[in-house]
Amino acid sequence: MTARRRARGLLPADQCAKGAIEVDEHTRTSLPDVYAAGDRVVTHHRLLGVTWLPWGTTAHKQGQVAGENALGGNRRFAGSLGTRAVKVFDLVAARTGLCEHEVLASGKDWIPATTASRPDDHKAYYPGATPIAIRVTGGIGSGLLLGAQLVGRRGAEISKRVDAVQIAAQVWEREHRRPATG
Repeated sequence: MTARRRARGLLPADQCAKGAIEVDEHTRTSLPDVYAAGDRVVTHHRLLGVTWLPWGTTAHKQGQVAGENALGGNRRFAGSLGTRAVKVFDLVAARTGLCEHEVLASGKDWIPATTASRPDDHKAYYPGATPIAIRVTGGIGSGLLLGAQLVGRRGAEISKRVDAVQIAAQVWEREHRRPATG
C-alpha cells in the first residue's frame, strides 16, 4: 500500500488508519447505543466497500445519520463515491469514484476503460466558451461507471457536472444491483 493511497484515504478496511473506529451502515459502534462519525471512522465506499475517507463531506453526512439514529431513528449511511472539488486560482478540478490506476489497485475484477475529451463548456458559437478536460472510467463487461475527473475554468460549473456523474453512477447502481447469492 503506497503512502499516496494512505494520504488520500483509499485504504481497505483491514489497512485503515490505526485507531479508526469501525461502524456499521447505521454508524453504530461495537458498543451498545454508541454511534460514531467523522474523520476517525471507517466508512462505506460505494465501489470499494469498507474503507477510510477522512473528508469533511463524508464526516458531515455520517454525522447526520449518527445523530438521527442516536435519537432513535433508523437511517442508513448510503456510502460515498469520494466526490470532491477544489478551486485553484481560476481553475476548478473535481472528481468522483475512482481513477483508472485506483481501479487497477483495488483488487476487484474490473477491467477499466478510460476515455478523455476536451469539449467546450457551452456551444463554441456563443461567446466565452472555455474547454473542459474530462476523463471517464468505466468497467468493461460490468458496464459500471467507475469514476470521472473534470478540470475547467471557474465559470464552467465543474462541481455541478461532477455531481451529475455521481448521480448517474448511483442510479446505474440502484437499477442494476444484483441480489446477493449465497
